[in-house]
Amino acid sequence: MALKRLIIEMGMGVDQHGQEPTVAAARAVRNAIAHNALPGVWEVAGLSHPNDMVVEVQIAVPYPEQVREEEVLAVLPFGRKSLQVESGGMVVQGRAIAELNDKNDEMLVAIASVTVLVETSD
Repeated sequence: MALKRLIIEMGMGVDQHGQEPTVAAARAVRNAIAHNALPGVWEVAGLSHPNDMVVEVQIAVPYPEQVREEEVLAVLPFGRKSLQVESGGMVVQGRAIAELNDKNDEMLVAIASVTVLVETSD
């Protein structure tokens, strides 16, 4: 069986307060999948259940070593999921607000690509 890409979605997420790269990464994935439906999974690829699709996530975020991968993948409702995290995204100078538990003035921006693949007999 070969894997073929069905769709690639892009998203961006920000943690303005708290300086949590996991929050920014999860928001980027949620943004990537927020406005789609995948009828092609059934109508074109012929899958019988959405857990049969393969979902590969790539995230670029500041402080990638701090990302809690299981929390990011939990955003995806279905599929055989994998995650690749790398250094990237952006750090933007914001304003620390003590009541919001800010550690510093940083706002973290993450970008994500979410690729849905299906197995084919090709």
